[in-house]
Amino acid sequence: HRRFDYRPKTDPYCQARYTFCPTGSAIPVMKEEDVIEVYRLQAPVWEFKYGDLLGHLKIMHDAVGFKSSLTGKNYTMEWYELFQLGNCTFPHLRPGMDEPFWCNQGAACFYEGIDDAHWKENGTLVLVTTISGAMFNEMAKWVKYDNETGIYYETWTVQASPDKQSVVWFDSYECSKFILRTYQKLADLGAVFEKIQTNYTSIILFSGEPIYLGNETSIFGPLGNKTLAAAIRDFYYPFKPHRTVGELFVDVLKIIDRVILNRQFYLFYNLEYWFLPMKFPYLKIIYEEVPLPVGSKTSFGV
Repeated sequence: HRRFDYRPKTDPYCQARYTFCPTGSAIPVMKEEDVIEVYRLQAPVWEFKYGDLLGHLKIMHDAVGFKSSLTGKNYTMEWYELFQLGNCTFPHLRPGMDEPFWCNQGAACFYEGIDDAHWKENGTLVLVTTISGAMFNEMAKWVKYDNETGIYYETWTVQASPDKQSVVWFDSYECSKFILRTYQKLADLGAVFEKIQTNYTSIILFSGEPIYLGNETSIFGPLGNKTLAAAIRDFYYPFKPHRTVGELFVDVLKIIDRVILNRQFYLFYNLEYWFLPMKFPYLKIIYEEVPLPVGSKTSFGV
């Protein structure tokens, strides 16, 4: 996943149904001698709206919590889409605009408090390590860098097969990846993690070797490939928001025809388009263990 030099301004066309990070605040500077508990937080996606529904499918959202021993204050930090998941996964086809239009930025959100009921009721709230205030402050600097340079949400992991040793063509870039990066940064700073099992959700597409198609300019620009441009727009059309059940049913049939029967998928990744020759089982949601990290230097804990 490519890093960028800066975060571009979002286009006013991109609108969120739910406000991004509504109570967000700056990350505080902790006293170096503070002792801070770090918590693993996980709950079903859209739990605030659908309760445990997506938890049954193991579609989970991840975050990390902190508690200061000196002040007693709690904090939550997470990373998610600015304009909800659908906008990050599929583009808008705007009238008068040849290229698909993406609202696919993601960002970190930090706010005071941990909503215990939200994380405990259908998910996880568990202590994973303890760090010093100095380590927390170093982590905060890293979060700023990570947030300013890793700016686009990517829903899909793309693999050659369901085999664990399979080639990963493209890696996802979503909430769990941010939490894994945060844990690794803390481990590198000297944090020693508890020995507990930690699982994360991945949504995987299965594909033969991807074929590079080009970027927006080379495909949709004045000298672009009009046939390919039309094929990409045609592929994304059935993924649009639906007003009626009838519309949805027709478009689901089109998606099945393209992705499964004709084994086609167009992926937008790092501002470039790729063709995926799809393979059985085409798509899978997995909830797989990723162990807590071990630091890259000798550490003594807190």
